[in-house]
Amino acid sequence: MPAIQIRPVVAGDLPRLMGMDHSSSSEYVWQLELRREAGQTVATFRDVRLPRPIKLSYPHDPYALADIWKRMAMLLVAVADEEPVGYAVLVEHGLSAVWVTDLVVTPTWRRRGVASALLDSAREWADERGHRRLFLEMQSKNQPAIRLAQKHGFEFCGYNDHYYMTQDVALFFARAV
Repeated sequence: MPAIQIRPVVAGDLPRLMGMDHSSSSEYVWQLELRREAGQTVATFRDVRLPRPIKLSYPHDPYALADIWKRMAMLLVAVADEEPVGYAVLVEHGLSAVWVTDLVVTPTWRRRGVASALLDSAREWADERGHRRLFLEMQSKNQPAIRLAQKHGFEFCGYNDHYYMTQDVALFFARAV
């Protein structure tokens, strides 16, 4: 297997990154249940196995990515054999936090350590700039991303209903840098 190199994106990478298959599949969903009782709202998430795997559409418009990327703090790209095979978008929030808003790996390179390498590089980038927390956001249906976050020591810290243009629930996970 070729070595994975993580580096900042260059202009020549952008067409390849936008053309990547951004979809994923999942056999589980974190199902949200809201209950309102005696002046309080209780939110519960249950890990529910689906009757069959579902294909998840990317929650952002892939054709608008280049415009969105211009406003981001950092765009890291994973490269193998001089070809981009994944990327991570980093956004700084204040002086203490960095959010990984997008973590994409081409299907043929999934489950081969690319996302882990991108997360490690994101953590190093945040640490070099003095940030204290690293956040991940993902769809509640994206079980592979949830498992990746948990594997890397991220803890569930919140959600937002109807967060994405697809109206999906966003889950937020965080860890110390």
